[in-house]
Amino acid sequence: MQVVRLPKVAFVCVHNSCRSQIAEALGKHFASDCFESYSAGTELRPAINADAVRLMMRIYGIDMELTQRSKLLAEIPSVDVVITMGCNVECPNLPCKHREDWGLDDPSGKEDTEFLQVIETIEKKILQLKTQLRDF
Repeated sequence: MQVVRLPKVAFVCVHNSCRSQIAEALGKHFASDCFESYSAGTELRPAINADAVRLMMRIYGIDMELTQRSKLLAEIPSVDVVITMGCNVECPNLPCKHREDWGLDDPSGKEDTEFLQVIETIEKKILQLKTQLRDF
């Protein structure tokens, strides 16, 4: 029996506290049958963004604080795909087979409506990525 290795996807942003954490959680939630999800950054925050945690729990029942934490790039395995979130600064670079930037504005410190738009966009992009990576 041949073991199928799922592609590893890294969602990368500078602080690994909001958008990349949401993407990791939604990747695990919607696409764990198609790819492995990781998130990381070049700097650490002491905690995942509290508004992101609250809204992800409310919308999906996902407790990001239970299963995730802010991580540096060196803490994740080698990956096949790198998705940068649109850091508006120099996004970190990782070796990979495929790379794209989702160009998402950081909702940190903004109203829930901004967070909800970002979460909805990430969900749509995760589902598109799942389709794209089926034959990766």
